[in-house]
Amino acid sequence: MSETTAAWSAAVGPDIARNAWPARFQRDGTLIVHTQDSGRLPGRPQLKFVPGPLPEPAAPDEAVPEPPAATLAEERQAAEWASSIEDEELREAVARAAAASLAARPDDRRF
Repeated sequence: MSETTAAWSAAVGPDIARNAWPARFQRDGTLIVHTQDSGRLPGRPQLKFVPGPLPEPAAPDEAVPEPPAATLAEERQAAEWASSIEDEELREAVARAAAASLAARPDDRRF
């Protein structure tokens, strides 16, 4: 999970990172994301958004690490998970975040 949180801001951008933060992976691989408000992607049980605490904003001079490189298969899976999101900017941000999460080593996919 540490690689996921390290890559989150770069994957989703600073605006979304201020309002949504990866919290944990469930046993079935579902990524739980803490947000200001709850919501759910219809028909996509692999990703849930739930209200929860968010980290303090990073200092402006703090370097944001590059997300891990995802494979083509991981990028396709992430794009499919995000495909039902109508807002194009949010859909692309969620797909980038999910791809970065999938690219993380399996042993880093938990708190």
